[in-house]
Amino acid sequence: MAYDVTLITGDGTGPELAEAARRCVDATGVKIHWDVQEAGVDVMQRTGTPLPEAVMESVRRTKCALKAPITTPVGTGFRSINVHLRQALGLFACIRPCKQYKGVRTFFSNVPVDVVIVRENTEDLYAGIEFERGKPETGKLIDFINQISPDRKVKTGPQETGISIKPISVSGTERIVRCAFDYARENGRKKVTCVHKANIMKHTDGLWLEVARRVANEYKDIEFEDRIVDNMCMQLVQKPELYDVLVLENLYGDILSDLAAGLVGGLGVAPGANIGPGGAVFEATHGSAPKYKGQNKVNPTALILSGMLMLRHLGETDAADRLEKAVAGVIAEGESVTYDLKPHRDDPTAVGTREMAEAICKKL
Repeated sequence: MAYDVTLITGDGTGPELAEAARRCVDATGVKIHWDVQEAGVDVMQRTGTPLPEAVMESVRRTKCALKAPITTPVGTGFRSINVHLRQALGLFACIRPCKQYKGVRTFFSNVPVDVVIVRENTEDLYAGIEFERGKPETGKLIDFINQISPDRKVKTGPQETGISIKPISVSGTERIVRCAFDYARENGRKKVTCVHKANIMKHTDGLWLEVARRVANEYKDIEFEDRIVDNMCMQLVQKPELYDVLVLENLYGDILSDLAAGLVGGLGVAPGANIGPGGAVFEATHGSAPKYKGQNKVNPTALILSGMLMLRHLGETDAADRLEKAVAGVIAEGESVTYDLKPHRDDPTAVGTREMAEAICKKL
Protein backbone atom coordinates (compact mmCIF):
# COMPACT_ATOMS: atom_id res chain seq x y z
CA MET A 1 0.00 0.00 0.00
CA ALA A 2 1.21 3.51 -0.82
CA TYR A 3 0.38 6.59 1.22
CA ASP A 4 -0.11 10.18 0.05
CA VAL A 5 1.81 12.53 2.34
CA THR A 6 2.45 16.26 2.08
CA LEU A 7 6.07 17.26 2.67
CA ILE A 8 6.31 20.91 3.74
CA THR A 9 9.95 21.91 3.28
CA GLY A 10 9.93 25.03 5.49
CA ASP A 11 12.60 27.70 5.53
CA GLY A 12 16.00 28.29 7.13
CA THR A 13 17.45 24.81 7.65
CA GLY A 14 14.03 23.31 6.92
CA PRO A 15 14.71 22.08 3.36
CA GLU A 16 17.88 20.25 4.46
CA LEU A 17 16.04 18.60 7.35
CA ALA A 18 13.06 17.72 5.14
CA GLU A 19 15.29 15.93 2.66
CA ALA A 20 17.08 14.03 5.45
CA ALA A 21 13.80 12.91 7.04
CA ARG A 22 12.31 11.96 3.67
CA ARG A 23 15.27 9.73 2.85
CA CYS A 24 15.07 7.95 6.19
CA VAL A 25 11.32 7.35 5.95
CA ASP A 26 11.77 6.02 2.40
CA ALA A 27 14.57 3.75 3.60
CA THR A 28 12.10 1.85 5.81
CA GLY A 29 10.52 0.48 2.62
CA VAL A 30 7.11 2.04 3.22
CA LYS A 31 5.80 3.45 -0.05
CA ILE A 32 5.10 7.18 0.20
CA HIS A 33 3.84 9.46 -2.55
CA TRP A 34 5.31 12.76 -1.41
CA ASP A 35 3.53 15.99 -2.42
CA VAL A 36 6.31 18.54 -1.85
CA GLN A 37 5.06 22.00 -0.84
CA GLU A 38 6.90 25.16 0.18
CA ALA A 39 5.97 27.52 3.02
CA GLY A 40 7.74 30.15 5.11
CA VAL A 41 9.85 33.26 4.74
CA ASP A 42 11.41 32.27 1.40
CA VAL A 43 8.00 31.68 -0.19
CA MET A 44 6.66 34.95 1.21
CA GLN A 45 9.39 36.89 -0.56
CA ARG A 46 8.27 35.38 -3.88
CA THR A 47 4.50 35.14 -3.49
CA GLY A 48 3.55 37.66 -0.79
CA THR A 49 2.27 34.97 1.60
CA PRO A 50 4.18 32.57 3.84
CA LEU A 51 1.46 29.93 3.47
CA PRO A 52 0.21 29.52 -0.10
CA GLU A 53 -3.26 28.02 -0.47
CA ALA A 54 -1.69 25.09 -2.35
CA VAL A 55 -0.14 23.95 0.93
CA MET A 56 -3.50 23.90 2.70
CA GLU A 57 -5.17 22.17 -0.24
CA SER A 58 -2.49 19.48 -0.22
CA VAL A 59 -2.80 18.76 3.52
CA ARG A 60 -6.60 18.71 3.30
CA ARG A 61 -6.29 16.16 0.49
CA THR A 62 -3.64 13.88 2.02
CA LYS A 63 -4.70 14.40 5.66
CA CYS A 64 -1.08 13.72 6.60
CA ALA A 65 1.96 16.00 6.45
CA LEU A 66 5.59 15.96 7.53
CA LYS A 67 6.55 19.59 8.12
CA ALA A 68 10.07 20.97 8.40
CA PRO A 69 10.64 24.03 10.64
CA ILE A 70 9.22 27.41 9.60
CA THR A 71 10.43 30.74 11.00
CA THR A 72 8.03 32.66 13.24
CA PRO A 73 8.97 36.36 13.61
CA VAL A 74 9.24 37.53 17.23
CA GLY A 75 6.98 40.44 18.18
CA THR A 76 6.35 41.61 14.60
CA GLY A 77 5.72 40.19 11.14
CA PHE A 78 3.29 37.49 10.04
CA ARG A 79 1.42 35.24 12.44
CA SER A 80 2.85 31.80 13.26
CA ILE A 81 2.31 29.36 10.38
CA ASN A 82 2.40 26.53 12.89
CA VAL A 83 -0.49 28.00 14.90
CA HIS A 84 -2.47 28.74 11.73
CA LEU A 85 -2.10 25.18 10.44
CA ARG A 86 -3.27 23.72 13.73
CA GLN A 87 -6.30 25.98 13.95
CA ALA A 88 -7.30 25.86 10.27
CA LEU A 89 -7.10 22.06 10.16
CA GLY A 90 -8.57 21.47 13.61
CA LEU A 91 -5.40 19.79 14.89
CA PHE A 92 -6.40 20.12 18.51
CA ALA A 93 -3.85 17.71 20.02
CA CYS A 94 -0.10 18.25 20.06
CA ILE A 95 1.75 15.13 21.21
CA ARG A 96 5.45 15.50 22.05
CA PRO A 97 7.32 12.46 23.38
CA CYS A 98 10.46 13.30 25.35
CA LYS A 99 12.54 10.15 25.60
CA GLN A 100 16.16 9.45 26.47
CA TYR A 101 18.44 7.91 23.86
CA LYS A 102 21.79 6.47 24.83
CA GLY A 103 24.58 8.75 23.64
CA VAL A 104 22.70 12.04 23.93
CA ARG A 105 24.34 14.39 26.41
CA THR A 106 22.05 15.17 29.36
CA PHE A 107 22.34 15.85 33.08
CA PHE A 108 19.72 13.12 33.61
CA SER A 109 21.59 10.21 32.03
CA ASN A 110 21.24 8.17 35.24
CA VAL A 111 17.48 8.80 35.54
CA PRO A 112 14.96 7.09 33.24
CA VAL A 113 13.08 9.93 31.52
CA ASP A 114 10.23 8.99 29.17
CA VAL A 115 7.53 11.66 29.34
CA VAL A 116 4.81 12.40 26.79
CA ILE A 117 3.40 15.93 26.61
CA VAL A 118 -0.21 16.11 25.37
CA ARG A 119 -0.93 19.77 24.66
CA GLU A 120 -4.23 21.38 23.70
CA ASN A 121 -3.59 23.23 20.44
CA THR A 122 -6.50 25.57 19.67
CA GLU A 123 -7.58 27.45 22.80
CA ASP A 124 -5.96 29.32 25.71
CA LEU A 125 -3.84 32.42 25.09
CA TYR A 126 -2.60 30.96 21.79
CA ALA A 127 -6.10 31.39 20.31
CA GLY A 128 -4.74 34.76 19.17
CA ILE A 129 -7.54 36.93 20.58
CA GLU A 130 -5.41 40.00 21.22
CA PHE A 131 -6.02 43.73 21.36
CA GLU A 132 -3.13 46.05 20.56
CA ARG A 133 -2.09 48.89 22.81
CA GLY A 134 -3.35 52.25 21.59
CA LYS A 135 -6.10 50.94 19.30
CA PRO A 136 -9.70 52.22 19.66
CA GLU A 137 -11.08 48.69 20.11
CA THR A 138 -8.69 48.18 23.03
CA GLY A 139 -10.11 51.24 24.73
CA LYS A 140 -13.66 50.00 24.16
CA LEU A 141 -12.76 46.61 25.62
CA ILE A 142 -11.20 48.20 28.69
CA ASP A 143 -14.29 50.36 29.20
CA PHE A 144 -16.50 47.28 28.89
CA ILE A 145 -14.41 45.28 31.36
CA ASN A 146 -14.47 48.10 33.87
CA GLN A 147 -18.23 48.44 33.47
CA ILE A 148 -19.14 44.79 33.98
CA SER A 149 -16.45 44.01 36.54
CA PRO A 150 -15.84 47.06 38.76
CA ASP A 151 -14.07 44.94 41.37
CA ARG A 152 -11.47 43.80 38.81
CA LYS A 153 -10.83 46.98 36.89
CA VAL A 154 -8.09 47.40 34.31
CA LYS A 155 -6.10 50.06 36.13
CA THR A 156 -4.23 51.41 33.11
CA GLY A 157 -5.54 53.00 29.93
CA PRO A 158 -5.46 51.76 26.33
CA GLN A 159 -2.32 53.77 25.52
CA GLU A 160 -0.41 51.61 28.01
CA THR A 161 -2.19 48.29 27.87
CA GLY A 162 -2.44 45.39 25.45
CA ILE A 163 -4.92 42.61 26.18
CA SER A 164 -5.02 38.89 25.42
CA ILE A 165 -8.09 36.76 26.09
CA LYS A 166 -7.79 33.18 27.35
CA PRO A 167 -10.71 30.99 26.20
CA ILE A 168 -11.07 27.53 27.79
CA SER A 169 -14.12 25.48 26.83
CA VAL A 170 -15.73 22.34 28.23
CA SER A 171 -15.73 20.61 24.83
CA GLY A 172 -12.11 21.58 24.07
CA THR A 173 -10.96 20.33 27.45
CA GLU A 174 -12.92 17.08 27.21
CA ARG A 175 -11.44 16.09 23.87
CA ILE A 176 -7.80 16.79 24.81
CA VAL A 177 -8.08 15.00 28.16
CA ARG A 178 -9.69 12.00 26.46
CA CYS A 179 -6.89 12.12 23.90
CA ALA A 180 -4.33 11.91 26.72
CA PHE A 181 -6.09 8.96 28.38
CA ASP A 182 -6.59 7.15 25.07
CA TYR A 183 -2.91 7.65 24.24
CA ALA A 184 -1.99 6.22 27.64
CA ARG A 185 -4.16 3.15 27.07
CA GLU A 186 -2.95 2.53 23.53
CA ASN A 187 0.73 2.87 24.47
CA GLY A 188 0.82 1.00 27.78
CA ARG A 189 1.16 4.15 29.89
CA LYS A 190 0.07 4.04 33.52
CA LYS A 191 -0.61 7.62 34.62
CA VAL A 192 -1.99 10.92 33.33
CA THR A 193 -1.11 14.17 35.11
CA CYS A 194 -3.30 17.23 34.49
CA VAL A 195 -1.32 20.49 34.70
CA HIS A 196 -3.04 23.79 35.54
CA LYS A 197 -3.04 27.07 37.50
CA ALA A 198 -6.53 26.66 38.93
CA ASN A 199 -5.55 28.21 42.25
CA ILE A 200 -5.31 31.61 40.52
CA MET A 201 -7.35 31.43 37.27
CA LYS A 202 -10.45 29.85 38.73
CA HIS A 203 -12.83 30.30 35.79
CA THR A 204 -10.48 29.09 33.05
CA ASP A 205 -7.92 26.77 34.62
CA GLY A 206 -10.53 25.92 37.24
CA LEU A 207 -12.88 24.80 34.47
CA TRP A 208 -10.05 22.86 32.83
CA LEU A 209 -9.35 20.95 36.06
CA GLU A 210 -13.03 20.32 36.78
CA VAL A 211 -13.60 18.79 33.35
CA ALA A 212 -10.36 16.79 33.51
CA ARG A 213 -11.38 15.23 36.81
CA ARG A 214 -14.76 14.27 35.38
CA VAL A 215 -13.25 12.68 32.27
CA ALA A 216 -10.68 10.82 34.40
CA ASN A 217 -13.53 8.97 36.11
CA GLU A 218 -14.19 7.21 32.79
CA TYR A 219 -10.68 5.69 32.79
CA LYS A 220 -10.44 3.70 36.01
CA ASP A 221 -7.51 1.67 34.64
CA ILE A 222 -5.27 4.76 34.37
CA GLU A 223 -3.96 6.62 37.42
CA PHE A 224 -4.87 10.33 37.48
CA GLU A 225 -3.42 13.26 39.38
CA ASP A 226 -3.10 17.02 38.94
CA ARG A 227 -0.25 19.47 39.47
CA ILE A 228 -0.03 23.27 39.54
CA VAL A 229 2.11 24.31 36.59
CA ASP A 230 4.95 26.00 38.50
CA ASN A 231 5.19 23.01 40.84
CA MET A 232 5.16 20.72 37.81
CA CYS A 233 8.27 22.46 36.46
CA MET A 234 10.09 21.78 39.70
CA GLN A 235 8.82 18.18 39.82
CA LEU A 236 10.11 17.46 36.32
CA VAL A 237 13.57 18.71 37.19
CA GLN A 238 13.71 16.97 40.57
CA LYS A 239 12.11 13.60 39.80
CA PRO A 240 11.10 13.20 36.14
CA GLU A 241 10.98 9.42 36.47
CA LEU A 242 7.68 9.75 38.38
CA TYR A 243 5.81 11.17 35.38
CA ASP A 244 4.35 9.50 32.34
CA VAL A 245 1.71 11.42 30.30
CA LEU A 246 1.10 15.11 31.01
CA VAL A 247 -1.99 16.89 29.64
CA LEU A 248 -1.74 20.67 29.48
CA GLU A 249 -3.36 23.80 28.12
CA ASN A 250 -1.77 25.40 25.08
CA LEU A 251 0.71 27.82 26.68
CA TYR A 252 1.78 25.53 29.52
CA GLY A 253 2.21 22.69 27.05
CA ASP A 254 4.45 24.77 24.82
CA ILE A 255 6.70 25.75 27.73
CA LEU A 256 6.86 22.37 29.48
CA SER A 257 7.50 20.46 26.26
CA ASP A 258 10.73 22.44 25.88
CA LEU A 259 11.58 21.83 29.53
CA ALA A 260 10.97 18.10 29.10
CA ALA A 261 13.06 18.11 25.91
CA GLY A 262 15.87 19.66 27.95
CA LEU A 263 15.76 16.67 30.30
CA VAL A 264 16.55 14.28 27.44
CA GLY A 265 19.16 16.33 25.59
CA GLY A 266 17.39 19.23 23.92
CA LEU A 267 15.13 20.10 21.01
CA GLY A 268 17.40 18.30 18.57
CA VAL A 269 15.90 14.97 19.68
CA ALA A 270 12.31 16.14 20.31
CA PRO A 271 9.68 15.11 17.72
CA GLY A 272 6.06 16.22 17.63
CA ALA A 273 2.66 15.35 16.19
CA ASN A 274 -0.41 17.55 15.71
CA ILE A 275 -3.57 15.48 15.33
CA GLY A 276 -7.25 16.20 14.81
CA PRO A 277 -10.27 15.41 12.65
CA GLY A 278 -8.71 17.34 9.76
CA GLY A 279 -5.68 15.06 9.63
CA ALA A 280 -2.21 15.11 11.17
CA VAL A 281 0.92 17.24 10.80
CA PHE A 282 4.22 15.89 12.14
CA GLU A 283 7.03 18.31 12.96
CA ALA A 284 10.19 18.79 14.98
CA THR A 285 9.73 20.78 18.17
CA HIS A 286 12.64 23.09 17.35
CA GLY A 287 12.76 26.13 15.07
CA SER A 288 14.30 26.81 11.67
CA ALA A 289 17.79 27.99 12.81
CA PRO A 290 18.21 30.33 9.80
CA LYS A 291 21.81 31.20 10.74
CA TYR A 292 22.79 27.62 9.81
CA LYS A 293 20.89 27.63 6.51
CA GLY A 294 22.72 25.78 3.76
CA GLN A 295 25.61 24.70 6.00
CA ASN A 296 24.71 20.99 6.25
CA LYS A 297 25.27 21.23 9.99
CA VAL A 298 22.11 20.82 12.05
CA ASN A 299 20.88 17.68 13.76
CA PRO A 300 18.09 15.95 11.76
CA THR A 301 17.03 13.60 14.58
CA ALA A 302 13.89 15.47 15.69
CA LEU A 303 12.35 15.58 12.21
CA ILE A 304 13.36 11.98 11.46
CA LEU A 305 11.69 10.88 14.71
CA SER A 306 8.66 12.94 13.69
CA GLY A 307 8.64 10.79 10.57
CA MET A 308 8.68 7.80 12.90
CA LEU A 309 5.57 9.14 14.65
CA MET A 310 3.99 9.63 11.23
CA LEU A 311 4.62 5.98 10.35
CA ARG A 312 2.94 4.91 13.60
CA HIS A 313 -0.02 7.13 12.75
CA LEU A 314 -0.30 5.45 9.34
CA GLY A 315 -0.34 2.04 11.00
CA GLU A 316 3.19 1.12 9.87
CA THR A 317 4.29 0.09 13.36
CA ASP A 318 7.08 -2.24 12.29
CA ALA A 319 8.65 0.39 10.04
CA ALA A 320 8.34 2.98 12.82
CA ASP A 321 10.05 0.65 15.30
CA ARG A 322 12.87 -0.08 12.85
CA LEU A 323 13.39 3.61 12.13
CA GLU A 324 13.53 4.52 15.83
CA LYS A 325 15.94 1.64 16.47
CA ALA A 326 18.20 2.84 13.63
CA VAL A 327 18.22 6.42 14.95
CA ALA A 328 18.98 5.18 18.48
CA GLY A 329 21.76 2.95 17.17
CA VAL A 330 23.52 5.70 15.24
CA ILE A 331 23.31 8.05 18.23
CA ALA A 332 24.58 5.38 20.64
CA GLU A 333 27.59 4.63 18.42
CA GLY A 334 28.41 8.36 18.44
CA GLU A 335 30.40 8.33 15.19
CA SER A 336 28.16 9.57 12.35
CA VAL A 337 26.42 12.28 14.37
CA THR A 338 26.23 16.06 14.18
CA TYR A 339 28.29 18.38 16.38
CA ASP A 340 25.62 18.78 19.09
CA LEU A 341 25.61 15.02 19.70
CA LYS A 342 29.37 14.86 20.23
CA PRO A 343 30.90 15.07 23.75
CA HIS A 344 32.43 18.39 22.64
CA ARG A 345 30.66 20.68 20.17
CA ASP A 346 33.91 21.51 18.35
CA ASP A 347 34.73 17.83 17.71
CA PRO A 348 36.24 17.68 14.18
CA THR A 349 34.78 14.19 13.63
CA ALA A 350 31.22 15.53 13.64
CA VAL A 351 29.30 14.91 10.41
CA GLY A 352 26.66 16.97 8.64
CA THR A 353 22.91 16.66 8.32
CA ARG A 354 23.12 14.58 5.12
CA GLU A 355 25.80 12.28 6.46
CA MET A 356 23.90 11.50 9.65
CA ALA A 357 20.79 10.71 7.61
CA GLU A 358 22.90 8.42 5.39
CA ALA A 359 24.18 6.56 8.46
CA ILE A 360 20.61 6.02 9.66
CA CYS A 361 19.60 4.74 6.22
CA LYS A 362 22.53 2.32 6.26
CA LYS A 363 21.58 1.16 9.74
CA LEU A 364 18.09 0.43 8.46
